[in-house]
Amino acid sequence: MNTLFLFGVSAGEILIIFLAILMLFGSKKIPELARSLGKGINEFKKAADDIKQEFQDNSNEFSSEIIEDFKEIDSEIKQNSNQIRDLTEKFTDNLKSNL
Repeated sequence: MNTLFLFGVSAGEILIIFLAILMLFGSKKIPELARSLGKGINEFKKAADDIKQEFQDNSNEFSSEIIEDFKEIDSEIKQNSNQIRDLTEKFTDNLKSNL
């Protein structure tokens, strides 16, 4: 019975791979290789987390700048719409008084 374990590799094939690694590197080198691999993975994770954190920090800063810009634009639009409303009211009052 050949059960597929990882990526289409059966348990027997994995056992053969481990035996080949043991024969190539020896029993004393395998722990060193495993430690080195673990350190490499940890460094990679740390670098990925640092990049993720920096991206989040920059996007938060950028987002707050955009929000401030939109608030300024909103304020200007409100001022302009108030001016237009006032001018329209004056114009309609003028029209009513002249008619």
